[in-house]
Formats: sequence, structure tokens, C-alpha cells
Amino acid sequence: MIDLRILRENPDLARASQIARGADPSVVDRLLSADAERRSAVAAADSMRAEQKAFGRTVGQASKEDRPALLERGKEMADRVKVAEATATAANDVLIAAHKAIPNVIQDGAPSGGEQDFVVLEHVGTPPTLDFEPKDHLELGEALGAIDMGRGAKVSGARFYFLRGVGAQLQWAMLNLAMSKAIANGFIPMIPPVLVKPESMDGTGFLGEHNDEVYRLGADDLYLVGTSEVPLAAYHADEILDLAKGPARYAGWSTCFRREAGSYGKDTRGIIRVHQFEKIEMFSYCKPADAAAEHQHLLGFEREMLDAIEVPYRIIDVAAGDLGTSAARKFDCEAWVPTQQAYRELTSTSNCTTFQARRLGVRYRDEDGKPQVAATLNGTLATTRWLVAILENHQQADGSVRVPEALRPGLGGLEVLEPTA
Repeated sequence: MIDLRILRENPDLARASQIARGADPSVVDRLLSADAERRSAVAAADSMRAEQKAFGRTVGQASKEDRPALLERGKEMADRVKVAEATATAANDVLIAAHKAIPNVIQDGAPSGGEQDFVVLEHVGTPPTLDFEPKDHLELGEALGAIDMGRGAKVSGARFYFLRGVGAQLQWAMLNLAMSKAIANGFIPMIPPVLVKPESMDGTGFLGEHNDEVYRLGADDLYLVGTSEVPLAAYHADEILDLAKGPARYAGWSTCFRREAGSYGKDTRGIIRVHQFEKIEMFSYCKPADAAAEHQHLLGFEREMLDAIEVPYRIIDVAAGDLGTSAARKFDCEAWVPTQQAYRELTSTSNCTTFQARRLGVRYRDEDGKPQVAATLNGTLATTRWLVAILENHQQADGSVRVPEALRPGLGGLEVLEPTA
């Protein structure tokens, strides 16, 4: 949730953020109204309780003759207090709903507009010039005995798959490399649960407008996570962290699940957009003043991994209308996909400022020892989709695929993946 103090002092900032996102700015006014009504209702209830308490002292000092009437009046006052408290509770519920309806305020500098209004910040590497007709990742993967979509669909349905043989090895090599780099950069490795409670999913901002994307187990009231960002964000819920020595960094290795609602007909071929995949996600807790610098650090770690797999990519500043509910700023790294003649997203890193931590009750102590709301950030360090870029960019005319040098140790030193007989 956004900081109510900022909203009260500068509502135009929140309105401008909504307009940049292409969202309704009137939700800001509804929140301001709900905030004022809640404060008024709480003040009225507090005043009545104080009056009731003061009156209670007079009853004890009253004469025997006056006491029955005073007790009757005290009962009437108690009833009014209950009504006032119920009004305050209802007003607080309205405030919470209005508060949760507003996404994070975008960071200064984030582009306005929708999905196509991103700004390209940098190109890294040059797309390969192939003197043969390139095969897409699925054709390559099937010839290598690495990807089996047909049996994935037979067993589980559309958009499921098997990684087998060198395909499984290639993913393990990539994820192990990513985790090793994360540990070397001070991240604590984590294997988190992939089923979480509703309050964990809601606390990170993945419910509400994103409900259709999430798998829910109704009988258990649990959700399958689409990213380990969710359990890592909730890991320190209702805690006070020690950030005196810098950010607390975690790297979560997990299976992720996404329904891909509304994406029918898009990227249905291969493993670009699937329902289940593996991912290593970086997650940082830091002081709000350090969040922008930490965001650049996460982007740097992503660049290091992309350089290691030797694929050309570009870095984009994602437009406000394409940001998630929790993100104030997001940078994506998109790798070149030869058969699509386009760049496709491989990594994403978001600065969520204090939005998630405020919902989850994650705080730290400032220099004066006072608890303050922490900032949270996240970023992809490797995921199954990377196999698309690796296979297509390193393919050779005979259908074989060169293994990037950094991944060879994970494949027993194998330098080239050869098509199976």
C-alpha cells in the first residue's frame, strides 16, 4: 500500500501516477474521503469512550438514591460507544479496501503509457548473422531430444512439457550457475514453499486485478506461486529487520505456476509462455533511501548472467501502464530471438519501494531506533524461458547447438549439443 502521509500531503502525486499508468485517478479522491471519514469516526469513538470513562467515576461517588438513574445513563452511554466503535470499524474496512485499490506510486523518470511505450536504455551484443534458415527453439529442442511438448500435453494438458536429456541438464546448468553467482554476491540461497496463504499472496500485490493469473486450491485456501517473490516477501512479515549493515538479500529457487489467463493464442508454441517453469528470483529488503541503488545492483546481477549465456539483449525501462501493482519502477532485459526477429523478455527487476512491506508489516530500525517501513525489490536471475534464447542464438547449420562456455561444466564439459538419431 502507498504511504497515506504522502497521499494527504501531495495527492496530486498519486493522481499523476494513476494517469501515467492509464488508470483511474478518482480512486485517489475515494481514498482521501475514506481516510477522512475513518479519522472522524475514530475520533468520535475515542471521545465517547473518554466521556464514558469520566462518567463511570461519578457513578462510584454518587449517593444511593442517584445511582440507579446514573447506571441507566451509563448503560445508554455504553450502547452509544458500541455503535461508535462499530462505525469506526466499518470506516476502517472501507479505508483498507480503498487503500488496496491504488497501485504503487510510480518512480520519477518511469515512462508514461502502456506496454509499447517502454524506453530502450541499452543494447548489449549484436544479433547473430545466420547464413542458413534458423530453426525455432522447439524444433531444435525436439531434434536434440531436449523438449517434449507432445507428452507434456498428454500428461497435463496444453502449455505443459517435459525437459529431458540435455534439455534437463541445460536447465540445471543454467540455474546452478545463477545460484552460484547469487551466493558469490551475498545472497542467501532459499528453497521456499510454493503454496502460500491468501495473506501472503495479497500482501505482495498478486491478488485483486491478478486473480485470473493465479492457481488457487479452494479446498485448502492456498495459492500456487507464480514467482518465489511471494514467499520471500512474506518471509519477514510482521518482523523488524536489522539493516544496519546493508540490504538483506535472498535468492529463491522454485517451481512457478501461472494460469496465463487472457493469453490464449499468444506464444502457444514451445516453452515461451507455459503454466509451469523453474526460476531463480532475487529478493532484497533495504532502507527506502537505498532502494534506487539496490535496483541498479539487481539489474547488474541480471546483466552478468545474461553475459554468461552469451546472448544479445537490450535493457528497457518499462512504461507505467505495464508495471505490476506493486512496482514503482521496472527494468526488463530482453534477449534476441532469431526466428521471431524480435527481443523477448528474459529478466525483470522491480523496485516496489515500501508498498509490499507496508502490507506485510516488514520494518527496520532507523538511526534513532524507531521502526520504519522497509523497501523491497525483486529480480529474475534465470528461468526456463532462457532456454529459448540459448538454443536459438547458439544454433548451427546442422541443427546442433553450441553450449556457452559458462554452462559447459554443468553438462560434463559438453561443448556442442548434437541432434539425436
